[in-house]
Amino acid sequence: LQVVMQLFLTVCWLLPYSLATCGLFSRRLSSASGPGPKVCIVGGGPAGFYTAQHLLKARDDMVVDVYERLPVPFGLVRFGVAPDHPEVKNVINTFTQTAQHERCYFYGNVNVGTDVSVEELRKAYHAVVLSYGAEANRSMRVSGEGLAGVFSARDFVGWYNGLPSNKELQPHLNCETVVILGQGNVALDVARILLSPLDLLKKTDITQHALDTLAASRVRRVLIVGRRGPLQIACTIKEVREMINLPDTAADMLPADFESISEALKDLPRPRKRLTELMMKTVKTESGQHKANKSWGFRFLRSPLEVLPGPDGKRVAGIRLAVNKLEGSGEDAKAVPTGQTEDLECGMVISSIGYKSLPIDPCVPFDPRSAIVPNNMGRVKDTAGLYCSGWVKRGPTGVIATTMNDSFDTARMLLKDMDSGMLNLSVNKPGGQEITALLKERGVRAVSFPEWEKINLEEVRRGTAVGKPREKFLDVKDMLAVAWS
Repeated sequence: LQVVMQLFLTVCWLLPYSLATCGLFSRRLSSASGPGPKVCIVGGGPAGFYTAQHLLKARDDMVVDVYERLPVPFGLVRFGVAPDHPEVKNVINTFTQTAQHERCYFYGNVNVGTDVSVEELRKAYHAVVLSYGAEANRSMRVSGEGLAGVFSARDFVGWYNGLPSNKELQPHLNCETVVILGQGNVALDVARILLSPLDLLKKTDITQHALDTLAASRVRRVLIVGRRGPLQIACTIKEVREMINLPDTAADMLPADFESISEALKDLPRPRKRLTELMMKTVKTESGQHKANKSWGFRFLRSPLEVLPGPDGKRVAGIRLAVNKLEGSGEDAKAVPTGQTEDLECGMVISSIGYKSLPIDPCVPFDPRSAIVPNNMGRVKDTAGLYCSGWVKRGPTGVIATTMNDSFDTARMLLKDMDSGMLNLSVNKPGGQEITALLKERGVRAVSFPEWEKINLEEVRRGTAVGKPREKFLDVKDMLAVAWS
């Protein structure tokens, strides 16, 4: 059955690209000039492709160009989704159909804000949509954050998922205990990868260098720390159930954390109630049982105060936590320090407290406090013809379906402005032809979608040779060599 499933997944990955290679999706590599609205989307992740999808369906004269900093598309679907969650990546098939649309053009390897300015894009297109996501880490703002052995979850996930900027991360997993700060789905993804049997990971698209490091790992215990209580935990039931079902791994919970919440169960929304009941059941059946070789557990009502160094003063040896209490109840409950502290020994700290967007261009408004582009339903404030979708619009929250709905909302706002005349479509805009000429003058060569498909086919070929869905390229130069071969 495993062999059949592996063959099935490989065929699902290969089919669209094999058709493209055979010429069934043959097409020009750059967008055409001519009448009709031309829209530019900055960012080739889920928000960008969902926005493009809605725009292309809405008007049969719309041309959409998607610009992406990396030579490869799909953003966090490629670099953020856990390798053992291949079903979540199936959305790539939908994005591929959008990219292969006769009025959609992909320009990879183009860094907007550096290679070309947003102002230049605004002059070439009727509208520009910023969908470039959140590529920075939120700081813990505690001393010791810069010690060796302290990582952000974003960088750690990027390391095992093959993000080129994280290929040199080199986490040393020669410690017994890892502390993860934050209790969202990303935190549980990281915990699961650290504790999963290697035989399970070998069948995924996790990178080979991550597999090699995990094979030598001495990590046996992962504690997942949150500033609030069990009723405010940010993960979903699917991820908790996956942790509970990990082979040779026991749940290590503190029964006292759950003693006072049974009364609140009856008033909880159904998803929250089911999640809470699962955690309470796990406490009763597994707490205190440590026959397994590995363990994981939630630690509630704790906030980081200081990362503690070892004797050499250079590497993490523990973390000091503030002990909190809750004021208020439900989703709005606030964590308030009690004045007590607790120290945990650990050899690695991974901060999973969120991502944040960065400003892309001086001409684009940006709110540094909320780390988003100020907007009204996707229309950027005080900047005609400029829109945003995804995390740069609303902050790094929600799942892929949330991003889909959000992006459709932005597309509807843009279309409304076209229909009302707020966007002037009477002027013929040059679109991608003008930007391609500018990039050529500056020595920048874009990667088209058919060229990405060459990268994809080679990654799948390399993966198939070792029994994996794919083996990703980690270096941009290697990607470009294949794309332009």
